[in-house]
Amino acid sequence: MKVIVDAFGGDNAPLEILKGSVDAQNELGVDIVLCGKTQEIQKCAKENNIDISKMEIIDAPDVVEMNAPPTDIVKGGANSSMAIGLKALANGQGDAFVSAGSTGSLVMGATFFVKRIKGVRRAALATIMPSDTGAFILLDCGANTECTPEMLSSFALMGSTYMSKVLNVNNPRVGLANIGTEEIKGGELQQNAYQLIKSEGKVNFVGNIEARQVPLGDADVVVCDGFTGNILLKTYEGVAKLILTNIKNVFTKNIFTKLSALFVKGGIDSFKKKMDYTEFGGAPLMGISKPVIKAHGSSNAKAFKNAIRQAVNYSQQGVIATIAGNLPK
Repeated sequence: MKVIVDAFGGDNAPLEILKGSVDAQNELGVDIVLCGKTQEIQKCAKENNIDISKMEIIDAPDVVEMNAPPTDIVKGGANSSMAIGLKALANGQGDAFVSAGSTGSLVMGATFFVKRIKGVRRAALATIMPSDTGAFILLDCGANTECTPEMLSSFALMGSTYMSKVLNVNNPRVGLANIGTEEIKGGELQQNAYQLIKSEGKVNFVGNIEARQVPLGDADVVVCDGFTGNILLKTYEGVAKLILTNIKNVFTKNIFTKLSALFVKGGIDSFKKKMDYTEFGGAPLMGISKPVIKAHGSSNAKAFKNAIRQAVNYSQQGVIATIAGNLPK
């Protein structure tokens, strides 16, 4: 399998991207195609003793800045590492594309260059997150701040397909993020989406789910508009960081707490791994006709390697074909 990588996307590019790509190549046995400024890629690799001799490089003279308007990628940013990488994916030069660059630009570029699955109104950013019972998928996480009931219904179908195909969850439970569990809760969007998802009967819909239920694992798929989803995601990340930081402070306070930490180190390490976003790597842009993965903007080598791993799984499990087959013609 060949994965196309945006070598200049994200806060830690290109160094961490190159390191993560090499790790993925060695561990996963995938071929890597790097998109970006050839001379800078080669210079970075040489200075840091990174062997990229087995990787292909597609030269891209420009970079899409993280704060650039999304439309720039199809205008002034058409020669950027992200745009050229997406074009390469569309042209069949690789099987999947991974970038830690601007979310808005990636959504716009993937939609414009790679195209959506026929029947999908909008692509959704779907993030895999830890819960008390395992993991769940949250979509949309920021690609669409305004949605229609039909869009949320398609998100439910796409998320359910991913959990079933990639994470092997049997009959995934789909919940609609809302301010209460009752059927009449929420605004017009949530109420209409509830009735639509329920009436279509294409997923195992368990109704509305409140934010406090999400980390407890009460649903395998959490569906919402991108504005709500991004707030849920960032709050989740912030609370996890707060908890882990305070646990560390408790056990490093003095010699006695440090000694006691030795007895619970295994449990603490397990909890840290469970809450570590780098274990999941990236978010698939669901609804696009070929695999596109958005890695975290601050991805280190480990996170980027796992984003490539997710691209491989997403591609090989036939998620896109299943989604296309289940959509109304």
